Amino acid sequence: MTPPRTPDRSAPSRRGVLFDVDGTLIDSSYLHTVAWWHAFNQAGHDVPMHRIHRLIGMGSEQLIDELLPADRDRDGDDAIGAAHGALFSVHWPGLKPTRGAAELLRRCTDAGLVVVLASSSNVTEVAAMREALGSDDLLTAVTTATDAEHSKPAPDIFAAALEAGNLRPEDAIVVGDARWDVESAWKLGLDAVCLTSGGISETELREAGAVAVYADPQALLDDFENSPLGRLVPAG
Repeated sequence: MTPPRTPDRSAPSRRGVLFDVDGTLIDSSYLHTVAWWHAFNQAGHDVPMHRIHRLIGMGSEQLIDELLPADRDRDGDDAIGAAHGALFSVHWPGLKPTRGAAELLRRCTDAGLVVVLASSSNVTEVAAMREALGSDDLLTAVTTATDAEHSKPAPDIFAAALEAGNLRPEDAIVVGDARWDVESAWKLGLDAVCLTSGGISETELREAGAVAVYADPQALLDDFENSPLGRLVPAG
């Protein structure tokens, strides 16, 4: 796997895009939903899929806290998280990008924007998704769960992505697919463009504070010049 490009720390006016991965660049939100559903069932918890799906993109610890009773025996939480990871890994060979994902990354790079992947998934999951995306040559940096003390909706992963890309909040935009992306971005003063490719409605994403909503990366690419990403492109 080709390593991300080394950031040019001397660049005077770097602007860039922080991309969430699951549900945004990789069509995996429903695979995560099914994996969590099986993991909960294996641990004896009956959690409906629709409740799980609405929380995809939130960190594992927070997701489990939201879905299970507060008075549960928390000693089993780590095993549930590990089971989800193992069940999701079965799907790695078949992971596919969302429509237009790789092309959007290239358009950003060609326009002079820094591209950073900002995922709360672990290193091995992110590696599998990068393999499916096949766009490592377009990336300036990649951040994973190991780069953040707290996962979404905490802002840690986007803070790490800003640092990795040598970007200021006023010079960057988040692209994600969940309200947790919007909430995390907002805490750092970042605008968030959202995609409905993760299965969350445009209405909910706009109510969360997304500055623009598109169906998928291809739709955002088709409107690139008029989008918040296009307006971020350095002049000249």
